Amino acid sequence: MSATTSHSPLRAVPFRAPTARLALRSESSSAGPAELDGAWWPRSRDLPSELSALADVLDPLWGRITRIAVNARHWPILPPRIFVNGHVVKVGWFTSELDPHGITLLSYTAGRWDLLVIPPETGASSAARLMTAASADTGTPKTATALMTAERARHGSRARAGKDRSGAAFPSRGRSQKRTVRM
Repeated sequence: MSATTSHSPLRAVPFRAPTARLALRSESSSAGPAELDGAWWPRSRDLPSELSALADVLDPLWGRITRIAVNARHWPILPPRIFVNGHVVKVGWFTSELDPHGITLLSYTAGRWDLLVIPPETGASSAARLMTAASADTGTPKTATALMTAERARHGSRARAGKDRSGAAFPSRGRSQKRTVRM
């Protein structure tokens, strides 16, 4: 007697890019209003895929994200919308109204969040310092540009040699300080 089975054939599972690298302020911060709610360190300058990964992580945490605003200075491609968790998120870009090193995420149900955007080519130790500073619950609130300027000043002439065309990045050779939240 022969037996047949109805097992479906093996199929290739598509590769899913690593999730967003984030550091977020705690919700119970008693330090008062903050300039930044945290930091985001994208892996590339491919805004459509990077925004999808970011919103995919933040949607369940913060509520349904409906709009994202970026400064067009550092992104070669600016999509008008992205798809996240089965819904459309509108993307707007600004050149003078929004901090060049920031991103704003909006939700109808939960409000607004502002994140520092760390350039993808930034070294791990610099990115760790920036993520820690942007997500700190204590200290004086700083803007995204102020944090980037302070980090550049910290590196002095070494940083000037490693900047990209926009002057945003400064690779580092040190080991990362583990405060980065990877989601």
